[in-house]
Amino acid sequence: MARHGGGRGWYGKVVGAALGVTVLAVGASVWTAQAGVEGGGTPQASASATPGGDVQPVAKTIVHASDAGARGVNITIDDGPDPGWTPQVLDVLREYGVKATFCMTGIQAQTHPDLVKDVVAAGHRLCDHSVSHDTGMDKKPEAYQSKEILDAERMITKASGGVRPMYYRAPGGAFTPYSRELAASRGMRPLGWNVDTKDFERPGTDAIVATVERELPNGPTLLFHDAGGDRSQTVEALRRVLPSLKAEGYAFGFPVR
Repeated sequence: MARHGGGRGWYGKVVGAALGVTVLAVGASVWTAQAGVEGGGTPQASASATPGGDVQPVAKTIVHASDAGARGVNITIDDGPDPGWTPQVLDVLREYGVKATFCMTGIQAQTHPDLVKDVVAAGHRLCDHSVSHDTGMDKKPEAYQSKEILDAERMITKASGGVRPMYYRAPGGAFTPYSRELAASRGMRPLGWNVDTKDFERPGTDAIVATVERELPNGPTLLFHDAGGDRSQTVEALRRVLPSLKAEGYAFGFPVR
């Protein structure tokens, strides 16, 4: 799984601008996790992220498969929501009748709760993408991983009006045995990808489309972004990719749970 490298400076700016809010949110978190040897006992949380909601554990293996079957494709959208680009992505998905999985950071969800609700209202699914999108969190202590995952779960759930994320995608693919087990214990299936469109690097719409066409045989889960800068190439690529895949007989689904 690819790690997104350069161009992440925007997250530092967002984190800095939102530091006061984030520190309060993190400090007020009800979560505490059992620290220990990585991959050891099942991680546990001190309270439910959804008041009154029952959480059913799911498999801790990283999922790629689609619930739409052998010709299924999963569209996943990372790093938002963003007020400039998420509505445009939603419009394209609506135009072609496609449902997607939105992997949101806690900071972005907390900042733009109306957009989180728009995503849910349109029938898409939510995915926990950590609080701050730290692509090096697999090198950090388990207590830090726990806070990033569980605080993001809480922030997204609150922003959505009570709808919990169904998946957890580690920033840059920075999964650990601990983080996978923790997410799965909270009902969030670890979510990978097969096709990294590299849209984050803005290589051009043609290049994004070509990557999808070339790499789709690798598996059904496609990675796009709706935040982090100018996403106009992503929007235009989706306008071309979605009808093209439909014409080729693909069906759009969600990652299996």
